[in-house]
Amino acid sequence: QVQLVESGGGLVQPGGSLRLSCAASGSIFSIDVMGWYRQAPGKQRELVAIATSGGSTNYADSVKGRFTISKDNTKKSVNLQMNSLKPEDTAVYYCHFRARPSLLSLREYDYWGQGTQVTVSS
Repeated sequence: QVQLVESGGGLVQPGGSLRLSCAASGSIFSIDVMGWYRQAPGKQRELVAIATSGGSTNYADSVKGRFTISKDNTKKSVNLQMNSLKPEDTAVYYCHFRARPSLLSLREYDYWGQGTQVTVSS
């Protein structure tokens, strides 16, 4: 069974930095997409950044130039470096993988972490 475990959240002042990490445990044959989403109170979950197996990345407009996603398919891990944090970045951040658990899998599945709280406040 695949599980994603996130770490690195916390409280930071505006302008500060945090680095989120996510590692998968369990059987994974291949990973197509790794990414980060976030959900602020009273709002829908939104895409923050994704990285594909082909090497492309995509960011929400609100984080471009401030956040950087990096991944390691061999280690089944993905990181999110967050710089110049703003109060509006406050949210629960979720790690996401789209992956095939085994060679025999007929399709890919979506896997989610439990979420890690990021609070940006003075």
